[in-house]
Amino acid sequence: MISEASKKEAITKLIEKYGDTHKANIEKGVNQAASLWRKEDGSEKDFMNFCMNNYLADKKLREKTFKRFETNFETILGNYLKISRELSAPLQLEMGTLLPADYLFAEFSPNTHFDDDLFNTKIAFVVLLNFPLYSLEEKMDLGRDWGRLVWSEARLADMFDSRVPSAVQQKRFAAYVQADDYISNYNIYMHNITSGKYKSLFPDGLKLITHWGLRDELKSRYNDSEGLPKQEAILQIMEHIINQTIPSCVIDNNKVMWDIASNTVTSKDDGNAMTCPAENNFRYKHLLNIFNVERNADQFYSTLPTLIDRRFKKQREIPEEKVKALFESILNSPIIPKVAKIIERRLKRKLQPFDIWYNGFSERSEFNEAGLDKIVKDKYPNVEAFQKDLPNILEKLGFSKDKALFICSKVQVDPSRGVGHAMEALMREDKTHLRTRIPADGMKYKGYNIAVHEFGHNVEQVISLHDVDHYMLSGVPNTGFTEALAFIFQSRDLEFINMAQPTKETDYLAILNDLWQTYEIAGVSLVDMEVWHWLYDHPGATDAELKTAVITIAKNVWNTYYAPVFKTKDQDILAIYSHMIDAGLYLPDYPLGHIISFQIEKYLENRENLADEILRMYQTGRILPDMWMQLAVGEPISTEPLLKAAEEAADIAKNTK
Repeated sequence: MISEASKKEAITKLIEKYGDTHKANIEKGVNQAASLWRKEDGSEKDFMNFCMNNYLADKKLREKTFKRFETNFETILGNYLKISRELSAPLQLEMGTLLPADYLFAEFSPNTHFDDDLFNTKIAFVVLLNFPLYSLEEKMDLGRDWGRLVWSEARLADMFDSRVPSAVQQKRFAAYVQADDYISNYNIYMHNITSGKYKSLFPDGLKLITHWGLRDELKSRYNDSEGLPKQEAILQIMEHIINQTIPSCVIDNNKVMWDIASNTVTSKDDGNAMTCPAENNFRYKHLLNIFNVERNADQFYSTLPTLIDRRFKKQREIPEEKVKALFESILNSPIIPKVAKIIERRLKRKLQPFDIWYNGFSERSEFNEAGLDKIVKDKYPNVEAFQKDLPNILEKLGFSKDKALFICSKVQVDPSRGVGHAMEALMREDKTHLRTRIPADGMKYKGYNIAVHEFGHNVEQVISLHDVDHYMLSGVPNTGFTEALAFIFQSRDLEFINMAQPTKETDYLAILNDLWQTYEIAGVSLVDMEVWHWLYDHPGATDAELKTAVITIAKNVWNTYYAPVFKTKDQDILAIYSHMIDAGLYLPDYPLGHIISFQIEKYLENRENLADEILRMYQTGRILPDMWMQLAVGEPISTEPLLKAAEEAADIAKNTK
């Protein structure tokens, strides 16, 4: 560390050399660089010489240096990501039998040495000496008056607000890879499920990933006259997973039968009973591993000493208190019980806990799942067919043919082992990747629905990389904004296959669907947030203690926000989400995405060309969330548009048969 005397001497000499007009910048730059200078970086004299030789007083030289940094970081970050993507491909894509070495390569990341290399070469110190770091509070206070260049320079400085050793980074990366692999292979063969008197509840060949596949299968059964027992069975499966009473041998195994009522397993070959131990908290071991590697990294973030701080103050750039208030405004809304009554009337029964996933307001609920599967399979028999059709999807949204072709030339569709995801590119010569499940006999509707969602992410990723004026501003303010565009695409999935004809009725039902989806995921997100607070309050917890805590928190959130509506207490269903296990406090981005998506949709109502507005909005880049929204729709992030529209829609639905 650099002494106060040495910092003062460096500041004095630089001011003497360049004048008082540079005083504020010099003081900030020297203090920033000194805060992360370590013994191995050199002596205090070395620090002094570094400052004298690397302070950029000349404005033109500073701007040229900034542009060089942008160019070089695009090369470095883009290639790092490309290497990691290729090395992890066997675990994430359908590429045949996995080799033992595949796991080792997937856990290797060239990016883990990024901090070490950039500080060791003094590149990071050049940034810190010349480009100011700003706290979230400072950005919120000052950022409205900044031009694009100042914002870009601030984003450059953000890259070096901490210095995490490569060994710590590698352990962190490995923990996330292991958790992702665990979730990606957590499949249940539904045709092997029985439940007491119910035999063969599900069709042959139905392999569902947890939790997404289970949830979407449950949703699809609302228009099935015999769907209720299947939904109840899926709820039982979820409860076994949450409570870790699921027999370990039924996970991703097509050779056993599982009776979920008695929780017993038999062999498919001879029908004999099998001894199969429960999973035994393995689910929570992965979450605990992620907490431990993040906690190990905390010491290297002086201003962001917990993952909670990093997720909200650095990555989302929305204070946690505001995020929680947004969610609670939905959860506590008096409109929710009204919508619940409408759902009960439509179902002709009382609500059950799994009705948090009710999708009867959605247009797709009017269609038979098997019929949709056939339409999708005929249209997309393989990856190549879906890839080829992507430009047509964009043209249906109003994109010009040339723009649609350009965007789609930057999107590569891959067959996924897991549920699917969109992987961005970090350099313009690379492609974004759309991963989705496409079985050998053709794409199914559920896979198509997810693929359309992921395509929305890809479109954002291409626009916000190629059409933003500064590389350091590429991207969006936080993940909620890319989720917003993904939801906008996903809500139009039937239109893309010519199966939807929006009417006034479908419009108001869609609003109720948006509210109900946001209501569900807002509670799930509060569970995720509270679990991380619990972890930091109990740093020595075991996986068994963590399991108990997660279930208790899930029940408490349920009892607070859902029991008054569903008239049943102590449900743990909110703990089923897989991203709570493998993504480290990711879930709040989903309800944020729904809220932002609805605001954008509301703004687009009277606009002729949706594509033009998408391009305008997503060219803004990575400024603060509320500032982005102000430019996009004329107001900050708010639940008011959704709640107001839902109240009107509920009044219409209440008086409609």
